[in-house]
Amino acid sequence: MVKGGMTAKAHAYLDYNATTPVLNEVALAVTAALGSFGNPSSMHGPGRQARAAVEEAREAVAALINAPAQRVIFTSGGTEANALALRGLAAAGECSAVLTSAAEHPSILAHVAEHDRIAVDKNGIIDLDALERALKQRAAPVLIAVMFANNETGVLQPVAEAVALARRYGALIHCDAVQAPGKIATDMHDLGVDSVSLSAHKFGGIKGAGVLALRGGVEIAADMLGGGQERRRRAGTENVPGIVGMGAAARYAGRLLDGGSRVTELRDELEAAVKSAAPQARIFGKDRPRLGNTSCISLPGISSETQVMRLDLAGVAVSAGSACSSGKIAPSHVLLAMGVDPHEAKSAIRVSLGWETTRADTSRFLEVWLALAAQFQDS
Repeated sequence: MVKGGMTAKAHAYLDYNATTPVLNEVALAVTAALGSFGNPSSMHGPGRQARAAVEEAREAVAALINAPAQRVIFTSGGTEANALALRGLAAAGECSAVLTSAAEHPSILAHVAEHDRIAVDKNGIIDLDALERALKQRAAPVLIAVMFANNETGVLQPVAEAVALARRYGALIHCDAVQAPGKIATDMHDLGVDSVSLSAHKFGGIKGAGVLALRGGVEIAADMLGGGQERRRRAGTENVPGIVGMGAAARYAGRLLDGGSRVTELRDELEAAVKSAAPQARIFGKDRPRLGNTSCISLPGISSETQVMRLDLAGVAVSAGSACSSGKIAPSHVLLAMGVDPHEAKSAIRVSLGWETTRADTSRFLEVWLALAAQFQDS
């Protein structure tokens, strides 16, 4: 089992899609980088040392997703990377409109008008026919934003089919792949997309570092101005420790993938136990290809807040959908887009496993959650 080293194992941590434990290798790399205090833009020795560390990390991230290293832009995280893609491509004249699915991450939806959001089916899969109709109605060039894997349900989007449509209509395509590294192979060339966004803390890195990678020939305008960093694509002194940590996580992601079958087995066992003891529960996207670590479960009649709090009191960490929406009472926009009744959507939780998850962790979840389900069923 891959060890992270930063999780308090007294807690059953089942919220990997929100953030992951920091890998030991990453922690060591970040600690070493803190001693390299030079500004990467400086010409002297300490500056060159910092620059070398940044470029080494750039090569590692590029290798992770099979992207050209010179086209890898470091950002503060996935949210900024998505914003840079959507706003930067538009500002550079690469697109005149943006189309996306109604089940995308909020960092995409925030930039897209309601009438440019394409419907999804009951599993959260983008309606490709509706996407094609929308492409016909927009003046080229258009940018399509389609995520690789949904952060709430784990369902995989038909990226290859969306790319084929994009090429047919002269459109560009951006892929939010934040949830993919360490869980599913992510090859930018094989995906055929024009840009990809990543976030370090989703696969063992530290918070505050992300990437937007561009296909050769695609250009963006800087969204953050005031400096020439990142080949004038993103101003601001680079977060050297975070970037170095992301590089270390990228080098380790393959070994995380190697443990994927074990994680999927634990997830499947958990879901089988849930359906056996609580047949009224619903597992979203269960019949579609999805990430092997993710389970989105509703328990009608019991609010997601109640479930999350009861589990937390028992030492089990899960979430009520996207971590970016924590604290909100509104039901998941992803589930609503899938046609789920709002009352049922407000009873859904997300359980997401990872490399430190043990059978004891999932057993503890089942012990607490099934007792809660039985309590409300009997009341």
